Parts: sequence; C-alpha cells; structure tokens
Amino acid sequence: MKKIYGILISLFIFLPFSVNALEQVKFSSCVDGDTARFIYNNEEVKLRFLAIDTPEYTKEKEPFGKEASDYTCKRLKEAKKITIEFDSNSEKQDKYNRYLVWIYVDDSLLQKELISKGLARVAYLYDDYKYTSLLEKEESKAKNNKIGIWKDDKNTLKDFIINMNIWYKVIITVIVILAICIYLYFDKKARRKALRKGKKLLKEKLK
Repeated sequence: MKKIYGILISLFIFLPFSVNALEQVKFSSCVDGDTARFIYNNEEVKLRFLAIDTPEYTKEKEPFGKEASDYTCKRLKEAKKITIEFDSNSEKQDKYNRYLVWIYVDDSLLQKELISKGLARVAYLYDDYKYTSLLEKEESKAKNNKIGIWKDDKNTLKDFIINMNIWYKVIITVIVILAICIYLYFDKKARRKALRKGKKLLKEKLK
C-alpha cells in the first residue's frame, strides 16, 4: 500500500508539469487565416496559430487568402467556446509578441480544420510539437485530393505568374534579337557599320 501511495503522490506532484492545460479565451476581432485577437488574462492580445501558415490576405492578396481569412473569422465569431493550449516544445511568444497556441473552436482543433480544407500548410516547425504528425497527415490528404491551395500542381497562382513573367522576358528578348538580325540583313550599310564596330571592339580587346 505504501508503494501505491508513493506512486499516487508522485503523479500529483509531476502531473501539472507534464500536462498543458486548456485555457478559455474570448474572441475580440479577426486578423487573417492564422492570426486573431482575443481577450486573454483580461487584456487584448494577438494569438498566432501554431505550426500552420495560411495564404496572405492583409498586405498581400494571395490565392485562397480570402477563403482562409473568411473561414477562420466565421468559425471564431460563431463559436460558443474557444480554448487555447500552449505547446511545451514551443516558445510562448514570437518576435512580434504574438502568443503561439493550439486553438480549439467548440473542442475542434482549428489548425486541423484549415489544413484539411486546403486553406493552410504545415509550417514554422522549430521542434517536435504536439500535433505535428496529425497536421502532416491531414496535409497529405489535402495534397492527394488537390484541395484548396493544392488544387494546382504548382500550388499557387503566384508561382504561375512568376513563370509567365520569365517566359515573357525570354520571348521579348528573342523578338528583339530577330528584329535586329532582320534589320541588319536587309540594310547593307547598317550591316557593314555593325561589322566595322564589331571588328574595332575585337581589336581593342586583343590589344
């Protein structure tokens, strides 16, 4: 019996340090898909949802940024209960003084919802966080089903635009070179002048 009492006492001593308690917060206002303002410890603070990244919709408008922001905002506004959990393997705050948390909306992990709907990706993993493997499984499903941000093989319209800009520059360069070649071919004087300049430059370099 003494051994049993000893074990029970040890559990009571160490349990508070091994379990991350859920804390209830009150929603204040929306920011974007992975950040929002809440009343926590009687003051308004920004909470950044741990281990995910949603497309931008504040300064920069990225594909699915609006959908992610709208989804998060709607879920938080309609929630009957919002609770947060700090991860023992994560810093409590980031460099912008935002609290880094797991967030539950009516007992449902919001990070998981956003990932499963293709409105966020797993990101900013600086340690082995509590629900990393769960989120990675959801992300894999979203990728395979080409949901949301994974709909395109190139992931975002932004990548497509960047690639289009590269091809646009290549095409313009080719057209300019062809135009110069055609001009020199039909204009003998210009061709001779260009050749003389070329020879002159070549001689100067060889000196």
